[in-house]
Amino acid sequence: MSGPGRRAWVEQVMGLPVSVHLRGPRVRTRAVEERVARVFAELRAVDAVFSTYRPDSVLGRLRGAPPGPTATADPLVREVAGLCETARARTGGRFDARRLPLPLGGLGFDPSGLVKGWAVERAARHLTDLDGHDLCLNAGGDVLLRAAPGRPAWRVGIEDPDRPERMLDVVERTGGAVATSGTARRGTHITDPRAGRPAGAVRSVTVVGPDLLWADVYATAAVAGGADAPDWLATLDGYAALLVTADGRVRATPGWPGAHSRGPYLLR
Repeated sequence: MSGPGRRAWVEQVMGLPVSVHLRGPRVRTRAVEERVARVFAELRAVDAVFSTYRPDSVLGRLRGAPPGPTATADPLVREVAGLCETARARTGGRFDARRLPLPLGGLGFDPSGLVKGWAVERAARHLTDLDGHDLCLNAGGDVLLRAAPGRPAWRVGIEDPDRPERMLDVVERTGGAVATSGTARRGTHITDPRAGRPAGAVRSVTVVGPDLLWADVYATAAVAGGADAPDWLATLDGYAALLVTADGRVRATPGWPGAHSRGPYLLR
């Protein structure tokens, strides 16, 4: 149990551990506990709609069909489908949810690379008006952060995909997002949509920036993009990245905020 003024909650949601960390004067009150419960409840509701592993979810019942106007009346699915099209345009096709391998078999629409960041940002709204409280919401390594002015920054460690007990770097953030995608935990599960085959040129990508939805999309797109990921990541306005290639090289884009951002792996 953490000390006074700081508290953490952890639940298994969407097939991964989700933790809510709060710092502030009312973290042990019933009102705050109820808000945190609403965060987890919303994430479970999103999973009931978007899980590609559950045949009874909305997407599961669509069986990979693209969610056009007649395919589903669910407004959340329509919203996410629109965001996926925006993501496809923003990433030059590196992110494309339209025709991906599905866990239940076949090819079809799978927005999982966008849904987690989107869902966490939605769920965090239950905590955004807690004045005087700092928030760290971590969904399986995709992290949303907020610290009040004058409060200490949150420190987020970047895991080495080849040696999970070792940190590649540490970033300090008072707000915004940190998102990681790669093969360390789930193997080669990201498909290059342009080539139609598993992406293996990049082991992991961590992206920092103002919005978790887009940090998550850009990290996934960079892994899918493969060899051109470093150059493409360096063009993203407002976002910076640290990546590990398949041969173990560690590289960072200009603006990377880590403790070693001026080290030998800075991209030039």
